[in-house]
Amino acid sequence: MQSQQKCIAIFALLCCFAVLLALMFSAVDVWVEEEDGITEENCNKNCRIVLVENIPEGFSFSSNATTHLPLTVALNGLLDLAKWSVEIVSSQWDLTSLEQQTDYFSANEGQRLFQQLLNLKNRLVKLKIVSGLSHSVELNSLSDHGAEVRFVNMTALTKGHIHSSFWLVDRKHIYIGSGSMTWKSLATRKELGVIVYNCSCLALDLHRIFSFFWQLQHKDYIPSIWSKRVTALYSKDEPLLVHLNSSDAVVYVSSSPDLFCAKDRTRDIDAIQRVILEAKKFIYVSVTNYLPLVWKTSNGQQLTRYWSIIDEALREALVLRRVRVYLLISLWKKTHPLTYNFVTSLKSLCLGLENCSLDVKFFSGPEENYRSNRKKREVNNNKYIVTDNSLYIGNLDWVGNEFTFNAGNGLVIKSAEGKLEGRPTILDQVKAAFERDWFSHDAKRLQDLILSGRTAGNPGLHPVKSEIRSKDRKVMRSMSL
Repeated sequence: MQSQQKCIAIFALLCCFAVLLALMFSAVDVWVEEEDGITEENCNKNCRIVLVENIPEGFSFSSNATTHLPLTVALNGLLDLAKWSVEIVSSQWDLTSLEQQTDYFSANEGQRLFQQLLNLKNRLVKLKIVSGLSHSVELNSLSDHGAEVRFVNMTALTKGHIHSSFWLVDRKHIYIGSGSMTWKSLATRKELGVIVYNCSCLALDLHRIFSFFWQLQHKDYIPSIWSKRVTALYSKDEPLLVHLNSSDAVVYVSSSPDLFCAKDRTRDIDAIQRVILEAKKFIYVSVTNYLPLVWKTSNGQQLTRYWSIIDEALREALVLRRVRVYLLISLWKKTHPLTYNFVTSLKSLCLGLENCSLDVKFFSGPEENYRSNRKKREVNNNKYIVTDNSLYIGNLDWVGNEFTFNAGNGLVIKSAEGKLEGRPTILDQVKAAFERDWFSHDAKRLQDLILSGRTAGNPGLHPVKSEIRSKDRKVMRSMSL
């Protein structure tokens, strides 16, 4: 009897040991894919970065306005470079819609890009995709052509959605920005992002975020024990020092929401807050939506609270540090009426204060597309902040719910010493893109919108007189000196 009990006890201990061993190995850094041979020791920090945009037809820019590499050209170029792997996280998959043929874009860039993705199998290039879409004809077609597609159930995990948008090619080239895998990002939406070439150190860290998404398939919870394969290599406190084109810089990638931030990973909101905090002269912000609120439904009732992190950081920069702030917010069908109240509140801080300056414009594209004669306003989908020393490009709008529930990622670049004279940095290029948009006919101040009746959804709004008019260009130039 005693020997039988001993056997049972030993068996129970062996089972516990096996479970413990499995848990230990789940938290150990075990690289299962080393085809590229890239490690933290031999990765490349001498990188090339290119600003990419999609500018829809009909936007009113001056003839000498700055232009950058078209997003469709950039993404197809990345696929041409691919030798063994392409890894994509995207919020949308709608590249083959017939709507682009009949109404908007005769070149059918979405379908062309989709065909490129299908052809990766013939080139023996692995395609891996993470999506929050459980039903997608395009993803099913790619899967039939050899792609590995994994679904992440964001509803179960955070009650949100995947808004991340980035590419990894051969673990050394990356794309990150506002554009996703929809034909609209290549045709009718105004998008902005960057491609970083031959930057395997940064790609190695971004791949850890991809690996995190990859492990979430079939899960309705976030694992309590993190694998070392998904912990951050770099952060706001320990960024990566790289050489970008003509200058030295420090970079890192960030994530949202909090549950998706593995050990040492910087949250998107903390990254944005740091960029605002370190600004000394100016802050340029271009976002689709600005709304410092969080709302959720509980017991059938919608609860709303003030989401103060970004709003308070901007107020501190304005009043205490006298940093000039320029907000460029999209005006479209989903612009919340309270947006006007919040920006008016920000502007009121500077009334009667010397050297305190905040200016706001609302950006909307042409209402009529001249090819289709359809009334449909184009959306400025940019999501970035650039200052005199830092840049953040991300996937999320500046709305409390976005950072609280949705999955997103950002890239932070801070300039360092070593810029070559006459060579514009990536910060200079984004700054120029912002100023081009700011001075275009598509950007209008709040009081002009009120007079034209474009803000009819908020009849109680009282405009605040703008403090910056014809002096804008001189002021902006002086801030960069």
